[in-house]
Amino acid sequence: MSSAEGGVLSRFSESPIVYKGKKAASDSAFVAKKLFKSTGKAAWILGTTFLVLVVPLIIEMDREQQFNELEMQQASLLGTPPPSSAAPR
Repeated sequence: MSSAEGGVLSRFSESPIVYKGKKAASDSAFVAKKLFKSTGKAAWILGTTFLVLVVPLIIEMDREQQFNELEMQQASLLGTPPPSSAAPR
């Protein structure tokens, strides 16, 4: 490599366009890192909230459905009319 090529390469790396490109790449990497970190935190909060609030509700609704099916089976075996879901007047 001759000294002229080294000079061109060093002048190229010091150009304002290369500097702006490096700065933009650095800034975008910083923003991506922050976004990834905050998205991870939001996913953690959403996931734990779902586990604490929604999963017990789903389990309880499933139990209620199983209980209603059991009542319907018992009523059909005994020959009594099935209990209605509406409250009596």
